[in-house]
Amino acid sequence: MSQQKPLAGRVALITGSTSGIGLALAEALAGAGAHLMLNGLGDADQIEAARARLQNEYGVQVRFHGANMMQPAEIADLVAQTHKAFGRLDILVPNAGIQHVSPIEDFAPEKWDAILAINLSSAFHLIRAAIPLMKTQGMEGQIGGRIVNMASAHALVASPFKSAYVAAKHGLAGLTKTVALEVAQDGITCNAICPGYVKTPLVEAQIGPTAKARGISEEAVVRDVLLAAQPTKAFVHYEHLAGLLLYLVSDAGESVNGAMLPIDGGWTAQ
Repeated sequence: MSQQKPLAGRVALITGSTSGIGLALAEALAGAGAHLMLNGLGDADQIEAARARLQNEYGVQVRFHGANMMQPAEIADLVAQTHKAFGRLDILVPNAGIQHVSPIEDFAPEKWDAILAINLSSAFHLIRAAIPLMKTQGMEGQIGGRIVNMASAHALVASPFKSAYVAAKHGLAGLTKTVALEVAQDGITCNAICPGYVKTPLVEAQIGPTAKARGISEEAVVRDVLLAAQPTKAFVHYEHLAGLLLYLVSDAGESVNGAMLPIDGGWTAQ
C-alpha cells in the first residue's frame, strides 16, 4: 500500500451511496484507493454517471447493485455479487436510511415498518452475510474486515416526533456493540459513526414536516430545532464524516471496536 493510497486493493461496499453522505463516503474511500460497490436509489443515468466518474477520477473499479434494503434476499445477493466481482470484501458501511416525522399517535405503522427495515434490519442482513467472508480473510492472515455503521446522534439521545428513527438507531447501537464482541478475535472491527445534523437531502426533507408538526416556521426549525442541540450551531460537513471513516478503516483504527463515535458539534456532550 502506498502512502497516497492507503486502501489500495481493498474493497468497500456502501449502501445508500448514490447521494448525500453515502456518496461522499464512497468518494473518500475511492480517493484512498478502495474499489467500490455502490448501492442506492435514484435516476439510473445519474447513478451511472456517478459510478463512471468515481472509477475514472480515482482509478479504481466501481460497480453498482440496486438491492432493495427492505428485501433480505436482495441484500444477500448484494454481498455475494460484491465478493464475486472483486474476490474479497474489506469494508462494509451500512448507510442507507429514511426518515419520517410525526407524533406517535399519528405515526403510520407502514412508516414504522419501513424505517426499522431500512435503518436497522438491513444492517443486520448485510453484516450477517459479510462476516463469513471477512472471517475467511482474517484466517488467511489479512485484515479481516472493517464494519462501520452509519448511526446518528439519535443512536445516543432522543428527539420528539421521530419514534421509529430513534428506535432504529438505538437498535443499531446495540447491534454494533454485539457484533464487535463476537468478532473481536477474528481480525474484524465493528463501530458506528453518530453524526449530528448534516445538511443532506434527508435532513432538508425533514424541515417542512417538522415545521408542520411543531407549528413553527421552517426558519425556526433550522435555528431552534435542528441546530438547537449542536453547541457549534453549525451543520456537520461531509468531509468530517469521511475523515473519521478513513481512520476507522485504516490500520491505525485496528484497536477501535464497538465504539459509538459522535461527530455532532458537542450535542451528546450535554
